[in-house]
Amino acid sequence: MKIMAVTMVAGLIILNACKDDDPAPLNLSAVTADDVDLNGASAPTNVASKPVIKVTFSTNVDAATATSSNIVLTRNFDSAVEPTTIAVTDNIVTITPTNSLYTGAQYTLSLNAGLASKDGVSFTPITRSFSTAGTFAPAGAVAYFNFESNANDQAGSNNPASSDIVDISYADGRNSASGKAASFNGTTSIIEIPNGATLATTTDFTLSVWIKPDSSAHHGGNFVLGAGGFNGFEFEINKNDAKMAAQYATGASSSASQDLWLDGTGNVGFVGWTFSKDLTASGGFASIVQQKWSHFVFTYEAATKIGTIYLNGEKVKTQDFNLYDAPLKNATGLKFNAAAGVGSKLALGFYSDRTTTAYDWAVYTNTSANHYKGLMDDVHIYHQALPASMVTLMYNSGK
Repeated sequence: MKIMAVTMVAGLIILNACKDDDPAPLNLSAVTADDVDLNGASAPTNVASKPVIKVTFSTNVDAATATSSNIVLTRNFDSAVEPTTIAVTDNIVTITPTNSLYTGAQYTLSLNAGLASKDGVSFTPITRSFSTAGTFAPAGAVAYFNFESNANDQAGSNNPASSDIVDISYADGRNSASGKAASFNGTTSIIEIPNGATLATTTDFTLSVWIKPDSSAHHGGNFVLGAGGFNGFEFEINKNDAKMAAQYATGASSSASQDLWLDGTGNVGFVGWTFSKDLTASGGFASIVQQKWSHFVFTYEAATKIGTIYLNGEKVKTQDFNLYDAPLKNATGLKFNAAAGVGSKLALGFYSDRTTTAYDWAVYTNTSANHYKGLMDDVHIYHQALPASMVTLMYNSGK
């Protein structure tokens, strides 16, 4: 009996020794982006646009498994994978995005099963989400004006001369994150931006702008901005509708004008109108827009010949130029149509610049000619047609 007992004890010792030698599991201990915790109960919204992400494990990591197929950073709005540099020091994996991340956008970090410890123990897959600080703006703007107490172009070199900024003040914007906004008095305020003809000549196009119009001005009619009026493009709002009038190239040396027009009644009976949202259930156009901050986006995509209007992140209008008669059915993009009496600067706050005399109903010196009255902020111009997902994210992150 004593021999059997000794044998059993020896066996237990051997078994315990084997268990102590088993490889330690690869568990997650912490995930941070700079000093922001990504491993908490809720996804943070204040991560920097160029973060250093550190993932700490319970044991050392096999550097050969810390690859871009096992550690993936994805931006959620278009499911694109961000390129990263990955480094391993013992039990810490450092992930650095190659490019700055979009501001105001959500990202997902995926740690996949191929990741393993030094001892070959596989990792149980997890994901962690976060959003970057700020408001979202797609890359590639050809002009961007954020009016942080100045009217300079934040994307390019289209800066106005000091003499081209008339009676402009700067007020608090729609929220603390948006900073300042430009204030227009409805009679003389204007900002003239150089290279308006260049900004208005492109195949694909997007105009994005935040406005808070004063409906007491001109019975609700306001010329928000324009480059040559309909000889380039112009955005105007009235009490119950809004439109972007533009000139479209229809041949090597020909062009024609057309309006992307939103009336909010749901009427799709006009030629070319393929969708128009009925806004009456929400109180109608005026109740949504007048004396309130609103986000307007107009796009034109040359390949499909589709013009689109978005209001507050939602697609509210589409027009198919393929359904028009010639010459508009042949539209290949926007074109600035130089004409006598038409100025070529982009006017913020009016139909066209101060040199324009071609339209007697839109001469700058006529102070009752629907000059814009209200606030304006974050004017973006792109020579690309932004997709709906980006437009919605611009609104949601900026509202």
